[in-house]
Amino acid sequence: MMKLLEPLTIKGISFHNRVMFPPLTTGYEGRDGSISKQDAAFYTRLAKGGVSYIVLGDVAPVRGFTPTPKLYDDSQIESFKVLADSVHEYDAKIGVQIFHPEYDSEMLMKLFAEGRMDEVRIRMRHEMEHFADEVTGEELAGIIEKMCACAVRAQKAGIDVIQIHGDRLVGVLCGTRMNHRTDDFGGSLENRTRFALMAVRALREAVPDMVLDYKLSVVTPEHGKGGVEADEAPVFAKWLEEAGVDMLHVAQANHTGNMADTIPPMGVQPYGFFVDIAGKVKEAVTIPVSTVGRIVDPAMAEAVLESGKADMIGLGRPLLADPDWVKKAENCPEDIRRCIYCNKGCTDNIQNRRFLACVLNAENGYEAQRSITPAAKSRRIAVIGGGPAGLEAARVAALKGHQVTLYEKEYRLGGQLNLACVPPRKEELRRALLDLEHTVRKAGVTLRLGEEAFQEQLLEEHPDTVIVAVGARSAVPPIPGRELPHVRDAWKVLDGKEQVYGRVAVIGGGMVGCETAEYLAEKGCKVSVVEMMDKIAAGESVTVLPTLMANYEKYGVEQYPSHKVERIETGKLVCKNGNDESVEIPCDYVVMAVGASSVAFPAELLEQAGIRVVRVGDCAGKAADIDNAVKTGYDAANAIE
Repeated sequence: MMKLLEPLTIKGISFHNRVMFPPLTTGYEGRDGSISKQDAAFYTRLAKGGVSYIVLGDVAPVRGFTPTPKLYDDSQIESFKVLADSVHEYDAKIGVQIFHPEYDSEMLMKLFAEGRMDEVRIRMRHEMEHFADEVTGEELAGIIEKMCACAVRAQKAGIDVIQIHGDRLVGVLCGTRMNHRTDDFGGSLENRTRFALMAVRALREAVPDMVLDYKLSVVTPEHGKGGVEADEAPVFAKWLEEAGVDMLHVAQANHTGNMADTIPPMGVQPYGFFVDIAGKVKEAVTIPVSTVGRIVDPAMAEAVLESGKADMIGLGRPLLADPDWVKKAENCPEDIRRCIYCNKGCTDNIQNRRFLACVLNAENGYEAQRSITPAAKSRRIAVIGGGPAGLEAARVAALKGHQVTLYEKEYRLGGQLNLACVPPRKEELRRALLDLEHTVRKAGVTLRLGEEAFQEQLLEEHPDTVIVAVGARSAVPPIPGRELPHVRDAWKVLDGKEQVYGRVAVIGGGMVGCETAEYLAEKGCKVSVVEMMDKIAAGESVTVLPTLMANYEKYGVEQYPSHKVERIETGKLVCKNGNDESVEIPCDYVVMAVGASSVAFPAELLEQAGIRVVRVGDCAGKAADIDNAVKTGYDAANAIE
């Protein structure tokens, strides 16, 4: 039996395996912070999938602006109880992560209620930087009282574990990078951790029978501000154990404004990037330690446990991608839909004040609305196109019990995923392609590769429904000079069909253009990015953008926002800038990356014959992204009964 699937008992509470869903902000909660039906459906789905320990992230003991759960009033207990009861039905244990923001939430809410928004903004900006230095000892004691009251409410709701959030206010006080105090809460490690240990002892007394977990936030040289240094973490961990903590969750500290620190996108941090730090902490204590951070599959998780560096594995984004990760790990790990760490649907959504929703898993965030149910009758389904939209549609249709045939004109599946995984740091996208191909093959989909389907041919095969997923093609704008021999297409460059060298001007500063520019710069080209809008990489993930821009600086990529291309000539690109001035950009090659246009698929004969035709993905109106491809493919197939 895998160690990952072995039980773990802590303070008399048995966790039926070593898989933990770590604290994440979901955005599912009600406006007052109460647990919503969306919350309940999401966390219950994780429990049903086999997760043994679920932590609700950022549960506030005070009123506030943050879109997180809140448990500051007895009226909120019932919603937490409903959730706890639901999760317990699947033998999972649930914890709440109590935190306090690094500002005076109560005062800001009072100003907000009085309509004094200018004061709110000014005070918020100031306190995010200085509150930890200015909060008084008396005020800190009051915050601990609120945290204890929150814990008592959680206990009444049937919650199993209290986790103290060692980041935010607690972490800022523990660290040196934002704590400049000279009193009993600043200076030495003993002083800086004083508030955290006071909170632990008070919580231990307030809820003596509950498991007490502590998120031990650690800063590293490159990342984070609010937490202890790596060499201080083992010492602090001992003190936490002595103060009454029953388990530790070791993770990257944050409080930088860049969520890439704690939730790094693909290629920015190594796999298992916090395992060694957790191992040093584990050597110093006798209580169980969990860790988290780009642990992608069961074999990697098992290796961490076997190494003795952790007792429990936190899986955040991987469980968004596949809530059945644990069940599949036990029986068929090759069936797991592996996370690609793109941050597009999860972290970016939270940063943009939307709710968590994985781009690979159409059900994530919609657990109460989306589920694959058996069809009333098995039907013949033809799927045209083997990109992500077509593959997802074929997968879902086959799982519903339909007879599915997928036609793909190329001899490979994946569509644009084959290009998307080429730029720097993007090779992890290949997992999505491999997993989608695996699922359709295992589901029994008939694959007809190297075969372009036409409606006349399909009429002879008599499908009940045709799902069209023929995707998009690279757009070619009517720029004078586009026919010159030194003009290339970004898609063909990424696919290896066309090559360039020397000075390269990339027309288009969207995601494809920016990633192509980075790819070529890394290959030794001198690259310029030309964009008619006023911003380069406007659609890029906020957690990826800092790395992209750092590489642009490293490789000397020149940026020309607010520049409209007038014409292409041999040796140069002629543009007009925002001031209507003519600008010439010297270049040996021009690469077009100005977007995509939907591919047409004539289907009039099919529709006249009474065959239902549904378009999904990029060919259904406007070319979009993988999130749109997967969700439209899923919904179209799931609607066929």
